[in-house]
This record gives sequence, C-alpha cells and structure tokens, in this order.
Amino acid sequence: MGLTISHWLYGTFTLLIILTMIFKRGVVLPTLLGTFIVAFVYKGNVIDGFTAIFHANLVAAKELFNIFLIITFMIALLHSLHDLGADRRMVQPIQKMMVNGHVSYFVLVAITYVISLFFWPTPAVPLICALLVPAAVRAGLPAMTAAVAIALAGQGMALSSDYIVQVAPGLSAKSAGIETGIVADQALILSLITGGIAIVTVYFLHRKHMRNQDNKFDQKCIEKELEALQIDTESTNKPHATHLSAWSKIFAVLVPLALICVVIYMVFTKLSSGRMSGFEGGDGAAFIGGVAVILLLLSTVAFGRQHALDYISNHITDGFVFAFKAMGPVIPIAGFFFLGSADFAGSILGIEKNPPSFLFDLVQSTQEFLPHSALLAAFSVLIIGIITGLDGSGFSGLPLTGALAASLQQDGLDASTLAAIGQMGAIWTGGGTIVAWSSLIAIAGFCGVSVMDLVRKNFLPVMLGLVISTIVAILLL
Repeated sequence: MGLTISHWLYGTFTLLIILTMIFKRGVVLPTLLGTFIVAFVYKGNVIDGFTAIFHANLVAAKELFNIFLIITFMIALLHSLHDLGADRRMVQPIQKMMVNGHVSYFVLVAITYVISLFFWPTPAVPLICALLVPAAVRAGLPAMTAAVAIALAGQGMALSSDYIVQVAPGLSAKSAGIETGIVADQALILSLITGGIAIVTVYFLHRKHMRNQDNKFDQKCIEKELEALQIDTESTNKPHATHLSAWSKIFAVLVPLALICVVIYMVFTKLSSGRMSGFEGGDGAAFIGGVAVILLLLSTVAFGRQHALDYISNHITDGFVFAFKAMGPVIPIAGFFFLGSADFAGSILGIEKNPPSFLFDLVQSTQEFLPHSALLAAFSVLIIGIITGLDGSGFSGLPLTGALAASLQQDGLDASTLAAIGQMGAIWTGGGTIVAWSSLIAIAGFCGVSVMDLVRKNFLPVMLGLVISTIVAILLL
C-alpha cells in the first residue's frame, strides 16, 4: 500500500522516541501519545484513538507475559532458597572460579554464549542469572556489567548467528534465494566480530568499576547490589521445620543439579534430532519455569511444612511485584512498536483484514533510493536491519533484509554477505541488546537493574561492533 499521513506520523514519533532515548530521557510519554495520534489519524475517529491506546498496551502485555511469569517463578524460587539459606551454599563452588570481577565477566560471557547457541537465549537467562550472577556480584562484578555481559553474549552474539538452530539464517537465505549454510557461515563470522568488539569495549569501559572484596566501601556496594538481586532480602516467613541446615545443603545441591539436567536434556534433544527440538525460545523458558515451580513447592514445604500454603503465596506475590516493577514501563513502549507491525496492528486498531504495517511500509518505500555502491549498499542494509529490529523481535525484519540483499548484490559483495549484514542489524537490535521492549527486560529484571540504563550501556559497544563487522565484511568476505 502507498504511504499515508499515518505512516509519516508513525515515522516521526519513531524518530522522536529514538532521540529521546539518546538524550537519556523516559520514552513512555511519547509512545503513548504516538499510539493515540497514529490510531486517531488512521481510523479518523478520536474514539478509536482512545481505544487503541488500551488495546496496544493489552497486546503488548499478552506478548510479554511469558517473561513476567519466568521472572516471577525464578524470583519466588530464589526467595524460598534464601529462607533455607541454600542460596549462599549454592554459589560457593562457583565463587571459587569467579575469583574477581574481571574473571567473572568473561566467565559469564563464555557460559552464556555456549548455552545460547544450542537453544535461544530466552531460556538461558533464568539459568545463568539464578546460578552465576549472584556469585559474579559477590566477586566484585557490578550487576549492570553482569547484565551487559549476558545480553551481549546471548541476545547478541549467539542469537545473531543462530548457527545451531539456524532459524535466522534460514529466513535470510530463503528471502535472498540462496543456501542457508552460506548465510549461516557468514553470519557466524560477523557475529563473532561484532560480539568480540562489543564485549572487549564494555570490559575496558567498565573495568575501573569492578570492585575489590577486601575494600570495605566496595563490600557495602556489593551487599547493596545483592539486595537488588533479591538474593539477600529478609523474608517475612518464619521457619517451622527442624534441621534447616540439612535442608539447606540438600537444596543447595538439588537446585543447580536440576537446572543443569534441564540444560543437558535440551542440548541432548537438539543434538540427537539434528533439528529444532521444541525447547528453543519460549518453549524452553516454559520448561525451565515449570521445573522452577516444582523446586519452589519442595523448598517451601521443607521450610514451612504446615505453613507452606501461606508461604508459597507470599513468594509468588513477591515475584509478581518484582516482575511488574521491572517491566511495567516497557509495556506502553512495546505497544507503540507493535502498532507498526502488521502482525499486531489489526488487534490494536480493530481491523480484521489487511492491517497496516507502518514500520515496514516506511522501510520498503526507501528501496528505490538505496545507493549502488558496495560500501553504501552494505550500510544501507545494516541500517534497515536495525530499523526493522525496533519492533523488539529481530526475526520479523529478516525477510525484508534478505530480499534487499538479493536486489543490491554487486561485484565484490554477494547476496549472502549482505543478508548476513542485515541479519546482524536486525537481531542485535530486536533480539535484545539495544531496545528495551525485547527479552532484554528479563535480563534487567533478574539482575535488578534499569532496563533503560542497560540499553544505554549496550548502545555504543554494539553500534561500534556492527560498524566494524560491516567494514570487515565489505573488505574480506
């Protein structure tokens, strides 16, 4: 369809939101206002504008609620383990490996990357945050730096190549009319370059903030961050079971063992089937969430027995409160960008057939103006990939960047390289490193940091990595 005034209004508010984020201000107000104005102008009825605000937030809440639940259950489990004193016992062996903040940073990067390669980062986040982040913080790594490490290694470096599952390169290759394996190989190289540069940049930017456990001032900072992680908070529950020390030791072994078994099972099913096992992405998170609930039941009964019915309600309530505090401001932001996608615009605007696709229509309208030089073509595809990633998905823009790669290929720069470049832009953005309305909110929630601050910390290293990897692709691939 042709561009309408609603498209231009959507584009204007998108630019306004991006500028607002750059200037480190809150973006909830412009997203709510933008949703109202775009819907009002498109439908030509002020009443539809009012209802669109509600429906946009409702759609966003539905789409993001799985993240609410996984945060809730994992936080509830951590609270119940704290009641038993099992949380501290659980991380003692890991603390031996994490001797200081510097080592902890690279341990988080390595483990997150390996786990996320086999099944997408969504199920990896609660595992890593529950087992490793508290130990890393105790070793002197700031919680914000831990969150950045997990985001860059998982949502960025692992997901952007998607080398094992190959959903992302498959989408790119199909749209470009080339073999998936070629795009996957190119994407793997570019993801490692982008991730390596971003991870090293973050380390040098933040290494002066890594703390010394022997310093009393640093120790106070560490204790404060552990409280934000919901690990060391005082519980209102009172123990009614004897031999808590024994139960503490049992659950300090049982919980990590259960979660490690989950990882092994998921990796085994992936390797044995040679294809998607059904545990990637949301299904993997659901599997882990279910295991966490059973562990929560057992640990609560061990702590309270006859009072377990009340105690588990307290833990679940605390988990939901924490999840809503972490994710509440993200819902209206997600609602605005869902409005730009045809997959959600119909539900928001009350249109059953041929809903508008404001964001993608704007991007497609620029195709005829794209330059025909290798350098400019590569960066054009990268920028378009970044723009399509603003919907918080990362994968939805891959058919567009793949099609553009096929049409813009030229001497010295083939379609597979261009498709891989577009894939980098889309997934590093929407997969969860530099937009707050993505799975990045789960990382921020578990690490007890502001998701908007996390976006700002990621932005410069990620953009630097994308620019350099694109230049390398032009020169060498």
